[in-house]
Amino acid sequence: MRRKRRGEAHTNHERWLVSYADFITLLFAFFVVLYASSQVDKRKVGKLALAIQVAFQQMGVFDTSSTQIPLSDSEALPFSKVQVVENNERTSDMERFVQPMKGMLTPPANAPLKEIQSELENALAPEIQKQVVDIKARREGLVVSLREVGFYESGSAQMRASSKGAIDRLAAVLAARAEALRIEGHTDNIPIHNSHFASNWELSTARASELIKLLVERYRFDPARLSAAGYAEFHPVSSNDTAEGRARNRRVDIVILNPPRLDLPAIEAPGGAGQSPAQKEAAAPPSAQKP
Repeated sequence: MRRKRRGEAHTNHERWLVSYADFITLLFAFFVVLYASSQVDKRKVGKLALAIQVAFQQMGVFDTSSTQIPLSDSEALPFSKVQVVENNERTSDMERFVQPMKGMLTPPANAPLKEIQSELENALAPEIQKQVVDIKARREGLVVSLREVGFYESGSAQMRASSKGAIDRLAAVLAARAEALRIEGHTDNIPIHNSHFASNWELSTARASELIKLLVERYRFDPARLSAAGYAEFHPVSSNDTAEGRARNRRVDIVILNPPRLDLPAIEAPGGAGQSPAQKEAAAPPSAQKP
């Protein structure tokens, strides 16, 4: 008896749909996760940007603008619209989110000296035009340079009589202030040896000391504000290779020092070095203090 031949197996050409469906499902889940993550972070970025705006506006770093800032912490702040708060009223409202910054981040220390610089430039305008006075800002403060050609005889620590008017105007501006002053004497690199001074060190120091004496005796400056320094030829502002450069280096600098940073903590040396006896006694335990 003959056996029946089995028919050929049917080939399924649609099995790829299963793999395709799995791939599409995974891809959809991946983009859903990305979208959800971006929506969660948007609010956090908005709060962070808002806190940075308030802090930097209080420091005066950014300019103001008219951008409306949401005052509710439940409202997301679009990062593309982040700008600086317009005025102090909005700033006070937003202090709910961030406390005013204190400590190291403070306005530049030389900000108060800009007003003095403007007053000095007006008071000494004739001398500045004659190029016998130069005023410039430096990291440690404002420097008023009195060049020898306008204020001193060569090799002498005494001021010219013709410079009294300029010194009067200079002292009138500085006397109304409280900043500390450092008077610096400078020379060129040509050695000096006369009956009064044996070296440029002595000449530069004498000029600084004589100016301090003048400020104290004639203009009644508080001596506690003043200090003197002589640098001889070792702090030039120009090259000593030319006559013009040497003339610029022969000068007396009045350095108006930046106000002290009150927000900086005091640094105490190991073992209490650098403290006065009264400070050491106050810091000592009660059992160690004198009766």
